[in-house]
Amino acid sequence: MNPETIWSKIQKGVFIIAEAGKNFIQTEEDRPVEEYLKNAMRLVDEAAKAGADAIKFQTHNVEDEVLNIDFTSPHFNKKGSDRYTWVTRNTKATPVDKFWRPLKEYCDQKGIVFFSTPMSKGAAKILNEAGVNLWKIGSGDILDFVLLDYLRQSGKPIIISSGMSTLEEVEQAVKFLREKNDKVALLHCVSKYPCPPEELHLKTIDLYKEKFDMPIGFSDHSIGIEPDLVAVAMGATILEKHFSMARTLWGSDHKVSMTPQELSDLVSGVKKVINDAGERQKVLNGDFAKRGMGSKTKVLQEGEAVFRPLFRKSLMAGQDIPAGTVITAEMVYAMRPQQYAGGLPSERYEDVIGKKTSKALKKFDPLIQGNLA
Repeated sequence: MNPETIWSKIQKGVFIIAEAGKNFIQTEEDRPVEEYLKNAMRLVDEAAKAGADAIKFQTHNVEDEVLNIDFTSPHFNKKGSDRYTWVTRNTKATPVDKFWRPLKEYCDQKGIVFFSTPMSKGAAKILNEAGVNLWKIGSGDILDFVLLDYLRQSGKPIIISSGMSTLEEVEQAVKFLREKNDKVALLHCVSKYPCPPEELHLKTIDLYKEKFDMPIGFSDHSIGIEPDLVAVAMGATILEKHFSMARTLWGSDHKVSMTPQELSDLVSGVKKVINDAGERQKVLNGDFAKRGMGSKTKVLQEGEAVFRPLFRKSLMAGQDIPAGTVITAEMVYAMRPQQYAGGLPSERYEDVIGKKTSKALKKFDPLIQGNLA
């Protein structure tokens, strides 16, 4: 499916995304690429069978995503889950010729839209090689302007999640993307795993509908389909929810994922809400809606804020750069974790491009005002 057809599909009805993420990794011990691909294809089979419009994965390129620093995310702190080890494992598990390209072709055969969240500019380049026609920007990368600049210039549709962010940051990212790409959609999201109903703040969807002239949806990290049906009843036109064969499998996101039967129930429930005004009102008047609505604001919650220093990025030298060199886009990486990296925040990307280095920089050195003329 080409980018224009996908964008047209996103703008009509409700676009349901089975977020498979990295859920093709299901064991603590590493497995062959062939097994990961087989697992991913099984997820594709089940998503297509359930009636999802798209299945989304996550793509890593450790080279330009995360510094070799020992740190672990609060939502996944098992053995082998420190970010550098985990991202390295994901990078090696998914070579473009043996994983991403055949997986994309398999999705095409099954009639389901394939796409993936690139976790860095390097990961986006890998997905381009595989033929992706739709981009997703994860909440942690909403201010990775190195990545966003690459994506916005592709002309392909972009869906962006807004967890762990302030309203001002969401506005900043949307403005940056839409300067060069008008095919942008925005998802309300709370970066908590799992997220209890009382912290969903679904009325943020109403705020986004008022502030942004674009498709508005919901990326959900809660258990059960009730919040998604409420979101659709409120007018959300995109749903994204983690998807796995079972919540008991080993990995970072299985525990907050839908099973195949739950995905099928979600698709059926969405159709009911869309086509039946009585059902829509029933959902909006239900107990879950009352618990999950919150206030019509964009709230950065304490449970989300803990992720920001680890998932936000800093600007780093992407190669050895001699003193007196004019910085170009290809010389810059945006890398996690901002807490320890030391470079300018990644949203300062445009302030760095075109500046000269005042001293020689080694690859992975931080880009700061003190080493730029």
